[in-house]
Amino acid sequence: MTTEIKVPVLPESVADASVATWQVEVGESVSRDQVLVEIETDKVVLEVPAPADGVVTEILEQEGATVLGEQLLAILSEGNSKAAPAKEEAKEEASAEAPAKAEAPAAATASGKVIDIKVPVLPESVADATISTWHVAEGEAVSRDQNLVDIETDKVVLEVVAEEDGVIGKIIHAEGDTVLGEQLIGQLNAGATSAPVAAAEESAGAEASGDEIASPSVRRMLTENGLTAAQVKGTGKGGRISKEDVEAHLAKAKAPAAPAAKEAPAAAAPVAVQGERSQKRVPMTRLRKTIANRLLEAKNSTAMLTTFNEVNMKPIMDLRKQYKDVFEERHGARLGFMSFYVKAVTEALKRFPSVNASIDGDDIVYHNFFDVSIAVSTPRGLVTPVLRDADQLGMAGIEKGIRELAIKGRDGKLTMDEMQGGNFTITNGGVFGSLLSTPILNLPQTAILGMHKIQDRPMAVNGKVEILPMMYLALSYDHRLIDGKESVGFLVTIKELLEDPTRLLLDI
Repeated sequence: MTTEIKVPVLPESVADASVATWQVEVGESVSRDQVLVEIETDKVVLEVPAPADGVVTEILEQEGATVLGEQLLAILSEGNSKAAPAKEEAKEEASAEAPAKAEAPAAATASGKVIDIKVPVLPESVADATISTWHVAEGEAVSRDQNLVDIETDKVVLEVVAEEDGVIGKIIHAEGDTVLGEQLIGQLNAGATSAPVAAAEESAGAEASGDEIASPSVRRMLTENGLTAAQVKGTGKGGRISKEDVEAHLAKAKAPAAPAAKEAPAAAAPVAVQGERSQKRVPMTRLRKTIANRLLEAKNSTAMLTTFNEVNMKPIMDLRKQYKDVFEERHGARLGFMSFYVKAVTEALKRFPSVNASIDGDDIVYHNFFDVSIAVSTPRGLVTPVLRDADQLGMAGIEKGIRELAIKGRDGKLTMDEMQGGNFTITNGGVFGSLLSTPILNLPQTAILGMHKIQDRPMAVNGKVEILPMMYLALSYDHRLIDGKESVGFLVTIKELLEDPTRLLLDI
């Protein structure tokens, strides 16, 4: 039986690709999932694995050739064992030289099937992804539904869990690799248990290889610092090396320099050492690159201006103080400031439709719904999940909705649907102590409201000076669509509603 080896389906934005490297030759025997050829696009390198055991009988496109998606590359004869004798003998000799290592995989796979670990199906708007973190290492026992690896897109982090109990066989793509939807990244030996031989090998310490005693992330850390696994003492089970072990080794290597400096006479050291001068280079995460590109696009493609005002927060603070305990007991949610902000913004958007609109080419799109994006700070960066139909929510519904989005953002659980859309954005830099800022538009939206730190300031009230809790408001807007009169009117409306929160309840 013959099988056709084809170019994978290319992303929509990629027209063609090139045959980069053939890993096999005609007549060579290959095993299932062995990489046969690498296909290079202008964005990523795709690996084409063997769909079954067999022999490569024909290669149709040589290295350097330009190919299209699903184009025929080679022919594989399944089950055919006519491999070159010399290569077979070499394989037999290699297996005879390392009997212990040959026994370990056999013990791990004897009790179950091999399950492919693949990248999840990516959303339509996402072309590729990056392997963020492997939580397991080759040979490690895992349980069903255990998170194996985090896959990072430019919007969300996807978790890949174990389908069954077993042992991690091979990790094909390491942390930092760019991958496509449904691409093979590892293998799980279902139903297997850690082999006894592996434990014996781990106890050998120096004899174990770097792949066996260090996870992919640790191996990358070793490489970045010019180290090998043999140079670092592992403190984990069976001598496994952790990131802390590498950091401790590096710190120890630098330690002797301090005593030497003390022993040197003052005359011999005219230049005083002011401390360690070091730097660390790490690649941007996909989310950080996306944030950077979107902010730059907003700055370069819009006529963005910012108008300011200030609001007396005492009425809202008094209202919260009076009713916060009753509110929390009744609704099971804390009464915060954000529900007042969202309510005021929603009412102002109804009065100024252009602020709730967006520009699409030469058209203006007016939205008759009120989806408000809430800026949430997460360990990975700033994201703006959307609170849908904010005009139909009560104060408790808004507080619960924002809390749920914030928790999902913190834990990396936000879905694509929760991240997309939104007609207007609220960002609260005041929680970090910001007194005043000029927020940048969240495209394709035309306006964003910045809230800031509430600070006591002396204010003139009816000819007298009073100390009031004041907060600056900043509205950044696209002047192509929103005129100065509308922007100021919108911001003044929010100010009036916040300074007299009863109007929010009475809808006046």
